[in-house]
Amino acid sequence: MMDRRQVLVAGGAALAGIGLGVMPAFSASVGSLRVASLRFGSLSWVLETIRLEGLAEKAGLELVIEDVATNQAGPVALLSGEADVIVSDWPWALRQRGLGEDLKFAPYSSALGAVMVPNDSKIAKLADLEGKRLGVAGSPIDKSWLLLRAYSRNTLGKDMADIAEPVYAAAPLLAEELRAGRIDAALNFWTYSARLSGAGFHELIGMDEVLKGLGIEPVPALVGFIWREETEKKKGPAIAAFLDAVAKANAILAQSDEAWEHVRGLVKPQDDAEFAAIKAFYRAGIPGPWTSAQTRSAEKLTQVLKDAGSGAFIGDKTRFDAKLFHAAGS
Repeated sequence: MMDRRQVLVAGGAALAGIGLGVMPAFSASVGSLRVASLRFGSLSWVLETIRLEGLAEKAGLELVIEDVATNQAGPVALLSGEADVIVSDWPWALRQRGLGEDLKFAPYSSALGAVMVPNDSKIAKLADLEGKRLGVAGSPIDKSWLLLRAYSRNTLGKDMADIAEPVYAAAPLLAEELRAGRIDAALNFWTYSARLSGAGFHELIGMDEVLKGLGIEPVPALVGFIWREETEKKKGPAIAAFLDAVAKANAILAQSDEAWEHVRGLVKPQDDAEFAAIKAFYRAGIPGPWTSAQTRSAEKLTQVLKDAGSGAFIGDKTRFDAKLFHAAGS
């Protein structure tokens, strides 16, 4: 599941500079941090940008990347102590916090998934999904699916699970099923929606529209960096340096097409159109600072998820805790 590889080492880089007779202009060491990253996932693009720009070295940060094979492996790595920081969604972290794990969250991406259909599809609105095969990434308790069902009940007066035929599958398989025409539409994660957008498919409805339709506004970032409070006590400067490096790398990716060319091998687009769509989706999802308004939206969304999933997704006994959010609790 995991393969430890140390990719950004401030001390090693400084010694290399001395060996070349160059005085390194790096900050004093802030320590090391183990970050779990899905290989070829969007975080790997940011980490590679951090490496290429020397952002960890400049901050005096020793960054150790723990490659994980699946999205599910990240939370396992955090809870087992194999990683200090992971990327996951805050509803999961909130549930874990309710179970006694004192976790913290800082936003990483506000990019959300969408229901995608072929450009030549006759499906023009949500109601047109009635009687159609609708692919759903994940399981019957996937948060996007629960929210889409709640939205359809509010807007159509019908549960999408009752009027469409849901087909549950892993995100990459679902994208291929849609490409092959074996399903009529697909509710998928943003990365796969972006790839489809560049390959002859368009968005029927985005999850941002769904959330706004459910009264969740401003729409809070759902995905972010998660760590333990205990880790922050021991490695607070390293966590702060890492979040700053990520912000700087994102600022570069937001503006520089050349920077994207350096990570194209990790993005693995099929063609230039797909690559352009992924860049656009990613840039649109770079979040700003977490605000008190987003905390209020997160609290409202917590209740919506509880109601939509009958507690199966987030847990009946999970209580909203604003201390989860790094900006709110700092």
